[in-house]
Amino acid sequence: MFGDMMNMMGKLKETQQKVEDTKKRLDTVLIDEKSNDDKVKVTLTANRTIKSITIADELLADKEELEDYLILTLNKAIEKATKINEAELAAVAKEGMPNIPGLDMFK
Repeated sequence: MFGDMMNMMGKLKETQQKVEDTKKRLDTVLIDEKSNDDKVKVTLTANRTIKSITIADELLADKEELEDYLILTLNKAIEKATKINEAELAAVAKEGMPNIPGLDMFK
Protein backbone atom coordinates (compact mmCIF):
# COMPACT_ATOMS: atom_id res chain seq x y z
CA MET A 1 0.00 0.00 0.00
CA PHE A 2 2.81 2.40 0.90
CA GLY A 3 4.46 1.56 -2.41
CA ASP A 4 1.23 2.41 -4.20
CA MET A 5 1.16 5.83 -2.51
CA MET A 6 4.77 6.48 -3.46
CA ASN A 7 4.01 5.41 -7.03
CA MET A 8 0.98 7.73 -7.14
CA MET A 9 2.99 10.63 -5.74
CA GLY A 10 5.69 10.02 -8.33
CA LYS A 11 3.11 9.92 -11.11
CA LEU A 12 1.54 13.18 -9.87
CA LYS A 13 4.95 14.85 -9.78
CA GLU A 14 5.66 13.59 -13.30
CA THR A 15 2.30 14.93 -14.49
CA GLN A 16 3.01 18.29 -12.88
CA GLN A 17 6.29 18.46 -14.82
CA LYS A 18 4.50 17.52 -18.06
CA VAL A 19 1.96 20.29 -17.45
CA GLU A 20 4.78 22.81 -16.96
CA ASP A 21 6.51 21.55 -20.12
CA THR A 22 3.24 21.84 -22.05
CA LYS A 23 2.77 25.42 -20.84
CA LYS A 24 6.25 26.28 -22.10
CA ARG A 25 5.54 24.61 -25.45
CA LEU A 26 2.26 26.54 -25.76
CA ASP A 27 4.33 29.74 -25.67
CA THR A 28 5.65 28.68 -29.08
CA VAL A 29 2.26 27.82 -30.60
CA LEU A 30 1.10 30.89 -32.54
CA ILE A 31 -2.50 31.71 -33.38
CA ASP A 32 -3.17 34.16 -36.20
CA GLU A 33 -6.53 35.89 -36.44
CA LYS A 34 -7.74 38.64 -38.72
CA SER A 35 -10.83 40.72 -39.20
CA ASN A 36 -13.19 39.67 -41.98
CA ASP A 37 -11.75 42.32 -44.31
CA ASP A 38 -8.10 41.88 -43.24
CA LYS A 39 -7.87 45.40 -41.79
CA VAL A 40 -6.68 44.07 -38.41
CA LYS A 41 -4.42 41.05 -37.88
CA VAL A 42 -3.26 39.73 -34.54
CA THR A 43 -0.90 36.98 -33.51
CA LEU A 44 -0.81 35.52 -30.03
CA THR A 45 0.50 32.41 -28.32
CA ALA A 46 -1.67 29.56 -27.11
CA ASN A 47 -0.92 30.96 -23.64
CA ARG A 48 -2.72 34.13 -24.75
CA THR A 49 0.28 36.45 -24.97
CA ILE A 50 -0.09 38.96 -27.80
CA LYS A 51 2.89 38.86 -30.16
CA SER A 52 1.85 41.28 -32.87
CA ILE A 53 -0.96 43.51 -34.10
CA THR A 54 -1.15 44.86 -37.63
CA ILE A 55 -3.61 47.65 -38.43
CA ALA A 56 -4.53 48.97 -41.87
CA ASP A 57 -3.70 52.66 -42.25
CA GLU A 58 -7.31 53.51 -43.14
CA LEU A 59 -8.43 52.51 -39.63
CA LEU A 60 -6.11 55.00 -37.97
CA ALA A 61 -8.42 57.90 -38.81
CA ASP A 62 -11.38 56.53 -36.84
CA LYS A 63 -10.63 55.72 -33.23
CA GLU A 64 -13.98 54.07 -32.48
CA GLU A 65 -13.86 51.87 -35.56
CA LEU A 66 -10.31 50.82 -34.72
CA GLU A 67 -11.31 49.96 -31.16
CA ASP A 68 -14.21 47.85 -32.43
CA TYR A 69 -11.95 45.98 -34.86
CA LEU A 70 -9.39 45.32 -32.15
CA ILE A 71 -11.96 44.07 -29.66
CA LEU A 72 -13.61 41.71 -32.14
CA THR A 73 -10.37 40.36 -33.58
CA LEU A 74 -8.60 39.96 -30.24
CA ASN A 75 -11.60 38.20 -28.71
CA LYS A 76 -11.71 35.71 -31.60
CA ALA A 77 -7.99 35.05 -31.25
CA ILE A 78 -8.19 34.67 -27.47
CA GLU A 79 -11.08 32.22 -27.84
CA LYS A 80 -9.05 30.07 -30.24
CA ALA A 81 -5.99 30.21 -28.00
CA THR A 82 -8.03 29.28 -24.93
CA LYS A 83 -9.51 26.22 -26.66
CA ILE A 84 -6.05 25.02 -27.70
CA ASN A 85 -4.60 25.74 -24.26
CA GLU A 86 -7.36 23.95 -22.37
CA ALA A 87 -7.35 20.93 -24.69
CA GLU A 88 -3.58 20.49 -24.43
CA LEU A 89 -3.45 20.86 -20.66
CA ALA A 90 -6.48 18.61 -20.14
CA ALA A 91 -4.87 15.89 -22.26
CA VAL A 92 -1.68 16.01 -20.21
CA ALA A 93 -3.56 16.03 -16.91
CA LYS A 94 -5.82 13.15 -17.91
CA GLU A 95 -2.87 11.09 -19.10
CA GLY A 96 -1.12 11.54 -15.78
CA MET A 97 -4.02 10.88 -13.43
CA PRO A 98 -3.41 7.89 -11.21
CA ASN A 99 -5.96 5.10 -11.37
CA ILE A 100 -7.85 5.77 -8.15
CA PRO A 101 -10.90 3.56 -7.64
CA GLY A 102 -14.15 5.51 -7.72
CA LEU A 103 -12.79 8.51 -9.60
CA ASP A 104 -13.91 7.08 -12.93
CA MET A 105 -17.47 8.06 -12.03
CA PHE A 106 -16.52 11.70 -12.74
CA LYS A 107 -15.72 11.08 -16.42
